[in-house]
Amino acid sequence: MRVAMISEHASPLAVLGGEDAGGQNTHVAELSAALVAAGHDVRVYTRRDAVDLPVTVRAPDGFDVVHVPAGPAEPVAKDELLPYMAEFGAWLAERWRTDDWQPDVVHAHFWMSGLAALAAGRRTGVPVVQTYHALGTVKRRHQGAQDTSPPGRVRHERELGRSVDRVVAQCQDEVGELVRMGVPRSRMTIVPSGVNLGTFAPLGPAAERDGDRPRILTVGRLVERKGFQDVIRATALVPGAECVVVGGPPAGLLETDPYARRLRALADSLGVADRVKLIGAVPREEMGRWYRSADVLVAAPWYEPFGLTPLEAMACGVPVIGTAVGGLIDTVVDGRTGDLVPARDPQALGAAVQRLLGDRIRRFAYATAALERARRCYSWSTTADRLTEVYGEVAAVRRPTRVVA
Repeated sequence: MRVAMISEHASPLAVLGGEDAGGQNTHVAELSAALVAAGHDVRVYTRRDAVDLPVTVRAPDGFDVVHVPAGPAEPVAKDELLPYMAEFGAWLAERWRTDDWQPDVVHAHFWMSGLAALAAGRRTGVPVVQTYHALGTVKRRHQGAQDTSPPGRVRHERELGRSVDRVVAQCQDEVGELVRMGVPRSRMTIVPSGVNLGTFAPLGPAAERDGDRPRILTVGRLVERKGFQDVIRATALVPGAECVVVGGPPAGLLETDPYARRLRALADSLGVADRVKLIGAVPREEMGRWYRSADVLVAAPWYEPFGLTPLEAMACGVPVIGTAVGGLIDTVVDGRTGDLVPARDPQALGAAVQRLLGDRIRRFAYATAALERARRCYSWSTTADRLTEVYGEVAAVRRPTRVVA
């Protein structure tokens, strides 16, 4: 099957850790690779953001990345891309009408990708599958006036859910949110993200430890909603433990990063500056070393559409303490593979961490169950198989083309 992935702002070739480079980049790259391994012909369409980018790049895992000329050939913040989606969709439609390669199905990632994909799908008759990765209603609820999403995002997301051939939700929490928005449950299929079980495994080298100190690891983009402040406050309640924060800009640029400086100032004010280490960006292929070095992975976001880092830790045989939000409610089995606590509650977080670090038997049991769950439920090959079924169902019914002047 020929599958077109649309990922307007998140190129699978991008370096992770930047403001708009994170889980979606990884998801699209890993999913595309798994689909290729399953025998599909995959092309990923992402916006051209540099003048020297070739039109098409073959990724090492066998899928093509096509750079679409929509908007200026320079970096543009994700929330400023909406005006270029009509151009993006028109380019896709023209390409598929005139090229010798037309997809059997389009899978759009993020709502703006969905707008471009739906426009192209209507002009060419190609069915469209939508994965949101994040929802405007949730972002607005948690960020309020700090939400920089374009006006009309929620309306667009609702209309997409009612117009595409299938919505692929990543967790039960997302399904509930979409139903409350007015998207019919009958249009949805839950297919969670996967984890690379080759890159993330319990056996292999581990990053160095600072003596015998228990290690709390927390990973992600350095943005406020990831809850790193709460992890540092929790660390202050766990005597002797060190907290290692992986993510953000490269180590050499942490001093100039405003949020990194705030985290260091917080650690200093709590008297734990000597126990909190900011590592900066780490190449994805080296992340397994950091997970394997940890006694516990703490994921404390205020909200999280899915959350890849808990899965990566679980695949390395590391127990997870997380906040009971979004996808973490599905991936972390409370009391079996880890513990879930309320978001924005450093006291509860610290108590859970201290209890787990003080109980070696429970920690071993959690780690064993976490590894088994990651392998059984969240391999990328499993995700690819489930999506292949979805693609086959929607591809069996071709849309009538709509002539656009």
